[in-house]
Amino acid sequence: MSDRIVLIGVGNEYRHDDGAAVAVLAELAAEDLQVDRITLCDGEPTRLMELWEGAELAIVVDAVHSHPGEPGRIHQVTVDADHLLADPLADSSAAAGTHGLGLGHAVALAAALARLPRELLIVAVEGTDFSIGEGLSPAVSEAVPRAAAEVRRSVDAHRAKETGP
Repeated sequence: MSDRIVLIGVGNEYRHDDGAAVAVLAELAAEDLQVDRITLCDGEPTRLMELWEGAELAIVVDAVHSHPGEPGRIHQVTVDADHLLADPLADSSAAAGTHGLGLGHAVALAAALARLPRELLIVAVEGTDFSIGEGLSPAVSEAVPRAAAEVRRSVDAHRAKETGP
């Protein structure tokens, strides 16, 4: 039996702001968020596809940078498998992940292989410092609770849809 709601963090806590997802997952795990699985991943496309396979709702939290950037800004992208015409993250003006082949490629590949979850929400936090080292920049650290709140709201909304009126 597959997990209905999965939360996947993409990142590396030893690359400063790339650890945003690690911090968000830690906050949500500490408050016992009611999901079927919480997992940290390096963002490799086939691993992401395995982690969200069969999920009704998959939420992926990642750190991104864009040009020009606004560290701490939170982006949300909902991927609707029934209406996906192109990779929603491939546009050069969209937030770009810090990983060589990352989330955008995983979405495109999963769509091509019909392996997207029923609903996929991407919560991305813009970072500024992706160099080697520990600790988040002040703007990203301040964004962590807001990103966690967005995840919480999405999980609650999904659970409310499951139970009906």
